[in-house]
Amino acid sequence: MKLLIINGPNLNMLGIREPQIYGKEDYRALCAFINAAAEEVGAACEIFQSNHEGAIVDKIQESLGHFDGIVINPAAYTHTSVAIADALAAVALPTVEVHLSDINEREAFRRHSFVAPIAKKTFMGKGFEGYRLAIRFLAQAQS
Repeated sequence: MKLLIINGPNLNMLGIREPQIYGKEDYRALCAFINAAAEEVGAACEIFQSNHEGAIVDKIQESLGHFDGIVINPAAYTHTSVAIADALAAVALPTVEVHLSDINEREAFRRHSFVAPIAKKTFMGKGFEGYRLAIRFLAQAQS
């Protein structure tokens, strides 16, 4: 099983940006956590992060035929990007949405997700652990 892990804008600023919400660990620690979680289920993964919507759309489109599933934390694009949702729908790979914080407990504008209707499952408010849950969910769905 090969998974594409996509992280959206500002996730590269983990540990710096609002640590009371997103935690004190940095992006490098998140990537190490994701790689370890993939290894636990015998999956390979590629981790991609971009602050640019078009780059994320391009990466989703390029995933077709190369990956078995997608774990995506669209970050701020969760609430604004029809383009990312459309790309996920177009490639039709099993997708799980992840958010470090619980977007339903945040500001009103953060409570809507364009990705949620496309995703098979959403994990939020579990910090890094949400990625492990998403990877396990996809691994179990494939077996």
